[in-house]
Amino acid sequence: MEGDSLIMRWSARRRGGPEADRIRPGRVTCNTAAPNEAIIMPARHWTLAMTAGRWLPLATGRTTASLCRMLSSVGLLASLPCMVPGAGTTQAATADDYPNRAIRIIVPFPAGGTADAVPRIVGEKLAQRWGQPVVVENRAGAAGNIGAEMVSRAEPDGYTLMASPPPPLVVNQFLYPKIAYDASLFVPVSVMAAVPTVLAVNPKVPAQTLAEFLALARARPGQINYASQGSGSTSHLTAELFMMATGIRMAHVPYKGSAPGLTDLLAGQVDLMFDNLSSSLGYIRAGRLRALAITSTRRIQVLPDTPALNETLPGLVSTAWFAVAAPPGTPADIVTRLSSAISDAIRLPDVQRRLTDMLAEPMGLSPAESAAFIRQDAERWKRVISGSQIRVE
Repeated sequence: MEGDSLIMRWSARRRGGPEADRIRPGRVTCNTAAPNEAIIMPARHWTLAMTAGRWLPLATGRTTASLCRMLSSVGLLASLPCMVPGAGTTQAATADDYPNRAIRIIVPFPAGGTADAVPRIVGEKLAQRWGQPVVVENRAGAAGNIGAEMVSRAEPDGYTLMASPPPPLVVNQFLYPKIAYDASLFVPVSVMAAVPTVLAVNPKVPAQTLAEFLALARARPGQINYASQGSGSTSHLTAELFMMATGIRMAHVPYKGSAPGLTDLLAGQVDLMFDNLSSSLGYIRAGRLRALAITSTRRIQVLPDTPALNETLPGLVSTAWFAVAAPPGTPADIVTRLSSAISDAIRLPDVQRRLTDMLAEPMGLSPAESAAFIRQDAERWKRVISGSQIRVE
């Protein structure tokens, strides 16, 4: 195996083994000045670099160009670009001719939900604007961690992106004891849209208003139960945030997704649920559920008589937002070009209508605005997860 041979060469070199010029043909030499010469050999599982007279283990799954940039950023290389013998020069990605080929958007959740629909709507407009394919791929699993890890290892050239709701970008890093990527290193491109969560109760619950419900919950500590989409889900964390803000105690009943929890809420098996409004609105309008509050910053048009929790509990906001993020190290000019195109797409009347029909609030934030928005959300959920001692194995 090539990876094994590289490991042996590295070990031998540390013991004073073969010199770098004895590495097999096909090596990649970065254009540098002595003594920081680097010879980089990508392998299936390992990538090693010869620098300043010794082997260094680097990263896996990286292209030669990105490895050279990484070495340069820490001062190991004197100059760029990288040179592949017989292949010419590989320049760093720039926005001058971007995009000149297909763009791939990874959605780390299954097809069919809002997290999948929003990037498809936007991607369609990007493809029309640039005359290049925009392909949306679903790489679901592990609460979004599988797809997020894949994007974190992608070449930072703007051709592989992630479109995701909060978990991989702000929640999982605090929820799981170990994940294979650093969420803080993703480059925010744009928060595209957000969907509010609704506090919905079964009609048998003897509370017509939020104030009446809080009085009931305080009179029956731990006796009211709530459904969630699963431990660590947005609905679970929102309920924990609600309990922290109000001082009430409720019993948690986790389900595997929104649908089974909503089914039991409708049947009266559980008392309430913080659910995506898009899933619950039809039942609320039919009188099968009662909306006591929504978790957006203000009241919304489709439920004008339902108060926002923020009115009674300032700062209690929880939305399912959908953002585009780029791999660590993506150049700022490409990020800016992407964000501008996404914002333009979001402002198109037909896109606004399609998002509104999904009960999503169009946003189209800039990179700086998106970074601040995501950072604020991360701080919120970090406090909730730490204060509630929630952990998912």
